[in-house]
Amino acid sequence: MSSADTLQGFKQDGKIVIVGASLAGLRTAEALRDEGFTGSLTMIGDELGEPYDRPPLSKQVLTGWVPAEGTTLPRRRDIEAEWLLGVPADGLDLAANHVHLADGREIPFDRVLISTGVRARPWFVEAEADLDGVFVVRTREDAEGLQRAIAAGPSRVLVIGAGFTGSEIASICRERDIPVTVAELGPAPLIGALGAMLGNVAADMQRAHGVDLRCGVKVTRLEGDAQGHFRRAHFSDGSTLDADVAVVALGGIRNTEWLKDSGLAVGVWGVACDAGCRAFDLNGLVTDNIFVAGDIARCPHPIYEYRFIALEHWANAVEQARIAAHNMLHSQADRWPHLSIPAFWSIQFGVNIKSVGVPTFADEVVVTQGSVPDRRFVATYGYQGRVTAAVSFNNAKWLPHYQQLIETAAPFPPPCPTPDQPADAKPEPIDFPGPALLSHDATVVVTGHDPGERHVTAMRQNRRR
Repeated sequence: MSSADTLQGFKQDGKIVIVGASLAGLRTAEALRDEGFTGSLTMIGDELGEPYDRPPLSKQVLTGWVPAEGTTLPRRRDIEAEWLLGVPADGLDLAANHVHLADGREIPFDRVLISTGVRARPWFVEAEADLDGVFVVRTREDAEGLQRAIAAGPSRVLVIGAGFTGSEIASICRERDIPVTVAELGPAPLIGALGAMLGNVAADMQRAHGVDLRCGVKVTRLEGDAQGHFRRAHFSDGSTLDADVAVVALGGIRNTEWLKDSGLAVGVWGVACDAGCRAFDLNGLVTDNIFVAGDIARCPHPIYEYRFIALEHWANAVEQARIAAHNMLHSQADRWPHLSIPAFWSIQFGVNIKSVGVPTFADEVVVTQGSVPDRRFVATYGYQGRVTAAVSFNNAKWLPHYQQLIETAAPFPPPCPTPDQPADAKPEPIDFPGPALLSHDATVVVTGHDPGERHVTAMRQNRRR
């Protein structure tokens, strides 16, 4: 039987299971049907209800512009799938080709997509996390609860963590003239994602809008009243703060625990896969029926020296879904690589921040055009003399130009494409924080290899003598 015949047989009669019914999972299912897959398709998700969009939760939903139920992802087509929702997967058996569910069911597959994504990092003391008025923002329910709390007009909001989510929430509070304190363990907001130079710009921006920004300090305890409502926070410098609402914005945890004994290359940054979204096992061998997409995928990129990169980007999830779906249904000769340049955006304090490339893959940064005091500029990132990323503040129209510089490995620093290059702009060391802070802040991370993630059991091999 030829490879084409095998492929056609799989298309008609195969079983594909998608674990993770959110953006990457839904878009993969749609792409599979677009590609002509007519077999069995099963969608597994731990949340009830249809897949919904998460970026609006910390933006439009919190402002009240869009109700939480209005974030349902639009369907591009009918996927004709069996939906198993509200019951998480708790195991993957590669030998038997089964996904184990928490309720005891076993779901067989010929191909499986892992797209279980990320959950919010909770406050580290459960009793304090359960106080009324303490929130994270990851699900619809989270966003609905926080929106009601903000709309009630609290006396003060405490935001713990000054990454993108924490900064966006602080911005929404100031738009409503609500006093807000932001506590950040690092020296500046956004520093884990953008480095010290732009972190300092973000700090100035927050303070200019009335944020009580406290950097280099840790929240050590959340205190509640007799009715179980959050009332006070205690800091590592001995100070305290009275507030009605606390938002824990300390980044995410990739949902990999259910894969612990699967034999796949799984770690804190997700599931390692090749550029075709095929998962690696613990010994570094690529699997042919296990695929990964979305926030949980950890994928090498040729522009970034084939290092593994973990992304929490909407566009990346959509693109990987398309790649994974195609490669599930095609032989090696016809498979596609995932080569898209990462892109990300955030709106805070009236400024549209957009990035292209991987800012964390850099050793220098320089403002190449515009004015930092006017909050209208582009900063370019370089690694060993070539351009690797660019970040714009209210100047996104030039990012396609910088994307071309990244794709062609243009020399760093690049010439300014417009007459508004700052006269005194000089490259500076990037100055990123250590891994502990990076995990709370960055939406794109070059993960490298962590020896602590290797748990291979030595196998005896029979050798001929």
